[in-house]
Amino acid sequence: QVQLVESGGGLVQAGGSLRLSCVGSGSILVINAMGWYRQAPGNRRELVARITSGGTTNYVDSVKGRFTISRGNAKNTVYLQMNSLKPEDTAVYYCNAMGSGSFGVFDIWGQGTQVTVSS
Repeated sequence: QVQLVESGGGLVQAGGSLRLSCVGSGSILVINAMGWYRQAPGNRRELVARITSGGTTNYVDSVKGRFTISRGNAKNTVYLQMNSLKPEDTAVYYCNAMGSGSFGVFDIWGQGTQVTVSS
């Protein structure tokens, strides 16, 4: 099976920065895309940023110019550098990975990491 583990969340003041990390482990053959989603209380989960195996990225408009998604040298790792954080960025952030393993295709989620931005 495949597992994603996130880290790097926390409490930060508005204008500050955080870096989220997500590492995949298990019987991974290839990861086609990895992404970060977030869900605030009472809201639907939304895509924040996504990166494909070819390096193509896309961002939700509200984070463009402030957040950067990147893949690690180990292609089962993805980062989200978050700068100029705003209180409205407060949410649980989830890592997602889509790919294939020895057991077949997968579309999996991490457990989530809390990001809280104080005003």
